[in-house]
Amino acid sequence: MTDKVFLREMNRKEIDCMVTKVRDDGVFLDRTVFYATGGGQPCDTGKLISPSGKEFNVTDVRKEGEDILHVIENAPEISEGDRFHGIIDWNRRYAHMRYHSAIHVLDGIVSSGFSQEGMLTGGQIYEDRARIDLDLNNFSRELVEDILEKSNTFIKEGHHIYQREVPREEALAMTNLARTEPGRRLIESLDVVRIIVIDGLDEQADGGTHVQDSREIGKIVLKKIESKGKRNKRVEFFLESP
Repeated sequence: MTDKVFLREMNRKEIDCMVTKVRDDGVFLDRTVFYATGGGQPCDTGKLISPSGKEFNVTDVRKEGEDILHVIENAPEISEGDRFHGIIDWNRRYAHMRYHSAIHVLDGIVSSGFSQEGMLTGGQIYEDRARIDLDLNNFSRELVEDILEKSNTFIKEGHHIYQREVPREEALAMTNLARTEPGRRLIESLDVVRIIVIDGLDEQADGGTHVQDSREIGKIVLKKIESKGKRNKRVEFFLESP
C-alpha cells in the first residue's frame, strides 16, 4: 500500500521514496507526494531523480486500489528496491489547490446561504479554470453573481483551511458531510474519514489537496454559464491572483 503523504502534508513538494513494484507503464512507490487523479482534481506531474542524477518524468498518476501508479517512460530501466527523490510540479499543484478550495467555499456558501434555491452537485478542476454544476430552483444570472460575491467576501476575510480525520461512526453522525449519494456510500465503506475544514463555513469529506488560508485562493471571476437542463446549470470561473 502506498503511503499517501500528500493527504497529511498538502504543501510538501518533494520526498525520498523507494520503488515497490515495476510495470511496463510505470512504478509503484512506498510513499508519495504525487496526487492521483480523483474527485475532480487532476493528478500531479513531476519527476523522479535517481541517486546518480538520472531523471524520469512522471506524466500521469493513477489510483490502483490502495496503491498509486506513477506513469513514466522507460520504466523497465528501474528495478524494485531502487531509491528516488520525487519532486512535483508545484505551480500545477498549487493551481489545483486554489481551485479546489474555491469550489469548497462556493459549496459552503450555497449550502449555508442558498439551500432553498438549490445545491452544488459537482465540479471539475483545471490548471487555469474550474467549473461547478448547480441544481437551482430559481435560476438567474443575478443569483449566480450573488453566490460568487458572497464567496469572494468570505475568501478575503482569511479563514484557516485544514484536514482532519474522524472515525466512520462520527462522520456518519455529522450532517451534510457528504452531499451526494456516492459520497455517503463512500463514507460508509471507510474506517477513517478525511475531512477538509474551512473555519467558519464548511466541513466536507474530501480526498484532495487545498490551500491553508482562504486568501490564497484569490478572487473568483465568472467566465460563463451553460444550461444543462431546466434546473441544472454549469458555472465556469477562473481565479485572479491574491
